Amino acid sequence: MSYGKTFPLWRSAAADAWRGYTRHKFVEGMRDGTLPRAAYLRYLVQDYLFLVHFSRAWALAVTKAETLDEMRACAATVHSLLDEEMRLHVETCATEGISEAELFSASEAPPNIAYTRYVLDAGHSGDFLDLMAALAPCVLGYGEIGTRLAADAEETPYADWIGTYAGPEYQRTCHEVGTLIDAAMARRLGPAPQDSPRWPRLCARFEMATRLEIDFWGMGLSA
Repeated sequence: MSYGKTFPLWRSAAADAWRGYTRHKFVEGMRDGTLPRAAYLRYLVQDYLFLVHFSRAWALAVTKAETLDEMRACAATVHSLLDEEMRLHVETCATEGISEAELFSASEAPPNIAYTRYVLDAGHSGDFLDLMAALAPCVLGYGEIGTRLAADAEETPYADWIGTYAGPEYQRTCHEVGTLIDAAMARRLGPAPQDSPRWPRLCARFEMATRLEIDFWGMGLSA
């Protein structure tokens, strides 16, 4: 799954971490149905809180943008997160007797705090590209994972999760984000961004966010 030109380069630069993230035991447990329900629910609660901060990070990207197209793309992603992706969490948890008010007031786990604050700090201390590099592993990684699991998942109780991230709405978001990142890189760093002195730092941002994704899965398994 390419999602543009920049994403495959970042993914390749973080190859070991990327495999650890996208092939994590938690992910494979969703694929074959062996993931304990308690682990999944703990993950969903924390991921709901994560998406609250993730939406704030995309809103921050609106203020870091240099063009109206960038602003519109970031604002559209905020809408997708708040009004589409979070619906999965609310509906699933409601069937388990967990209300949205309880989700919103739940305590954040340390790995959640570490990841969300890292992303927000990347945006506050850096520029639009720093923020995109920190945001990309979650958005595009879930798109890649969802697509793979939809193609080879066994009968599993986690079909709703897989369907959300493999579905056309989320996949459209991934392609739009990939296009946004490519255009932002070309605008700021030129046609060959990997030749820029900034490139190693952006790759490091992407890899760190990927490693924090690994810790996030692990947090779910600790339930």
